[in-house]
Amino acid sequence: MLITGGTGTLGGLVARHLVERHGVRHLLLASRRGAAADGAAGLAAGLEQLGAAVTLAACDTADRDAVARLLQTIPAEHPLTAVFHLAGVLDDGAFGALTPARLDAVLRPKASAAWHLHELTAGLDLTAFVTFSSVAGVIGHAGQANYAAANSFLDGLAAHRRALGLPALSLAWGLWAQTSGLTGGLGQAELARLARNGIAPLPTGHALSLLDLALASTEPLLVPARFDLARLAQSGGPVPAVLHGLVGGSLPTGPAPGRADPAALRSELADLDEPRQLKLLTGHIATHVAAVLGHSTAEQIDPHRGFLEMGLDSLTAIELRNALNQTTGLQLPSTVLFDYPNPAVLAGILRDELAPREPVATIPLASELDRLEDSLATLEPWVRAQLSTRLQDIVIKLASDEAAADAAELLETASDDEIFDFIDNELGLS
Repeated sequence: MLITGGTGTLGGLVARHLVERHGVRHLLLASRRGAAADGAAGLAAGLEQLGAAVTLAACDTADRDAVARLLQTIPAEHPLTAVFHLAGVLDDGAFGALTPARLDAVLRPKASAAWHLHELTAGLDLTAFVTFSSVAGVIGHAGQANYAAANSFLDGLAAHRRALGLPALSLAWGLWAQTSGLTGGLGQAELARLARNGIAPLPTGHALSLLDLALASTEPLLVPARFDLARLAQSGGPVPAVLHGLVGGSLPTGPAPGRADPAALRSELADLDEPRQLKLLTGHIATHVAAVLGHSTAEQIDPHRGFLEMGLDSLTAIELRNALNQTTGLQLPSTVLFDYPNPAVLAGILRDELAPREPVATIPLASELDRLEDSLATLEPWVRAQLSTRLQDIVIKLASDEAAADAAELLETASDDEIFDFIDNELGLS
């Protein structure tokens, strides 16, 4: 039996399970580093103690010639009867940030390697050809367009092999609770995103039990994953179409709990003064920042600390922007978190959009004009003349563009009383 990625964490778990539960006695564990991989010697020794003969091989399975040479090393007295393809890497990022090199880095160990194994073993009498795919290729995960594509290829290859009459099974795994080479680099933000999407970790024992069930199935594609359907239904986001049958009638029809309704948010802001509006919106932003970064509470978010300093990247920034758009009803640009660098500043921008300031009160202005008018009689003639000129300039600015020229002409001959009457009319004070 050949296991690619065989010296990795999952490769080791699967190899041990196949030996203990299924009686496999000859294992070829292939990886890029082979016997030099961390823990490889200990893994082989443990499997040999269970009664299996183990060969560790260094092989780049994305290299067709290397795979051909690897298969030629298998002794005729113990021919290859099964292939388990577990190799893979991650290179997550926003779709727009993907480059040919980043696509190639993920597609080669998954898709290219699987195709080489398919072609080079097509003439062999295999009883199993199992690929470890991912639920990302079935329902999609934010930031994993390249990984989803690679795994969708594995799913398609299984269907292709079945159509040719060849054994094939693609397992679109969810998240294993056991940290592996793939998932070891996932931070709080990535794990929190998976949780919000209803993906719960599979305990190792549960995952291996699902593997046994899958190996006994006749389906070419299965999805051994653990879904938190209640959380998925209440996430406030779109539910993947393929999961609608599972979530069913529990799909929310209104705003999800914990998610602000835009109309309710505006109404709440309208009842507050400006300082309390800013406090509310700052807390609202902090709540969503904490969610996308995987923090347990918003209290962990410093509103004056930069978004980038907190650990947001292009992917989490887009996710945060989308959440704010949903809860505020606004259409914030994708660059909003880079234009306004911390929650406190962004709160001010949201406040201006959601609860614009009332026009400057006219009553205090009217009082000032009344005071000025009352004092006219006490002013020296030359002061009155300067004031008149200044007021003419102000009135011209207040007038509309179309009426400005006419206003200027009229003011040349207007008396002081007429000027004040004009100001009152323009400001709606009369």
